[in-house]
Amino acid sequence: MKPYQYRFEKVLTYREQEKNETESAYKQSIEDFETIATELYGLLKRKETVLEQQQEKMTVGFAVNEIHHYARFIESLEARISSVQQQVIQARSKMTWFEEQLLQKTIEVKKYEKMREKDREVYRKEMEHDEAERLDELATMKFRKNEDGW
Repeated sequence: MKPYQYRFEKVLTYREQEKNETESAYKQSIEDFETIATELYGLLKRKETVLEQQQEKMTVGFAVNEIHHYARFIESLEARISSVQQQVIQARSKMTWFEEQLLQKTIEVKKYEKMREKDREVYRKEMEHDEAERLDELATMKFRKNEDGW
């Protein structure tokens, strides 16, 4: 009796490895997205705080130089926010792309695993059939031997 050997085992192993690598890249893209999104949140929060401070000082009154300073600072924050927003968009699209790739790789692996299950079931049935034939043969031989002895 030969042991079971799945004919696409190497392909399945390769596909699983691809899936694991894609999963790792997807997790990294999530981390990258979270980092950039956190940076954007910090910048937006900082801008909000600066605008509140500016409003408070406007009620009290402050020098023109300080107004220009706040204006330049807010402009630089807005430029940085705009830049980081683009990075967030890129990171999100990268994350989505890896998610789609992971889904495709997972489906591919599942197909090969399903094929292996079906192949293993066919093998099991063949082995059961072969064993039943051998048992029938042995029973027939034993019957003939007993019949010849009578």
